[in-house]
Amino acid sequence: MTWWTVVRFLHVLSAALWVGGQLTVSLVVLPLARRMLDTDRRADVLRAVGRRFGLFTGAVFLPVQLATGVAIAVHKGVTWASLAEPGYGRTLAAKLLLFCVVMVAAALHGWATGRRPGIARALAVISLVGSVGIVLLATALPAT
Repeated sequence: MTWWTVVRFLHVLSAALWVGGQLTVSLVVLPLARRMLDTDRRADVLRAVGRRFGLFTGAVFLPVQLATGVAIAVHKGVTWASLAEPGYGRTLAAKLLLFCVVMVAAALHGWATGRRPGIARALAVISLVGSVGIVLLATALPAT
């Protein structure tokens, strides 16, 4: 096992926990909260879950993703110009662009929650679908 295996492992583990957390909240926690809790209690629980998940995202998932992603890119010799090349470069560029879209959607979701529920829900769906798209693009990266 090499150092780069550990770096890639941390990158994949952090992404799995982040996307898995989004899926768990969306597919397990939200439906149960809607069915089992009254409106006020549901709002309190979901707000607490959102804050905690946001805290983990900002304090753990995002820093690990950025640090390991940059390290992997440097190790692989990725340049700005190489992001326009077919294969690895374009797939990575699409993944990075989608990652930026997801981060903006997630940040706006946090802002919209409690202020604009309809917009918050749409942003949550955009973030979740985009996150799954990032995983798809990551698996599509050609081995180099």
